Amino acid sequence: MTSTEKTTGDDIVNIYTDGGCDPNPGAGGWAAILLYKGHVKELSGGEADTTNNRMELIAAIRALEALTRRCRVCIHTDSQYLQRGITEWLPGWKRRHWMRKSGAVKNEDLWRRLDALAAKFDITWRWVPGHAGVEYNERCDVLAREARDRHKSALR
Repeated sequence: MTSTEKTTGDDIVNIYTDGGCDPNPGAGGWAAILLYKGHVKELSGGEADTTNNRMELIAAIRALEALTRRCRVCIHTDSQYLQRGITEWLPGWKRRHWMRKSGAVKNEDLWRRLDALAAKFDITWRWVPGHAGVEYNERCDVLAREARDRHKSALR
């Protein structure tokens, strides 16, 4: 299976996430789309003063918080920071008490929240290329930009 294909199966919730800022740091938006048995749920929101990476993490957190029961999940993200952070870097950060060689782990508060939520589900983390025509990734990008723009407008 390629990284752009959906994981199939009636018992899997597919989640697409995206987040971004303009400028970075600055006003940011996040979005998540949950797909399950033909149902589609779109979530989005934003913050006035944040970073791209925080918005990527919030998108995954909000998506997992929206789930009402234990299930199998496949999260599709175009953020290597999110995908590699949760699958590769997190165990080392925890072993080193949330430290990296260059200092404290950035966004530790969100990584801790995501780690606690992820423990409640059987999750596959799948990287997808951004701006490459992946339908739900493209839709998440639109939703995240709209949420970001709402926050930029509110600051004026």
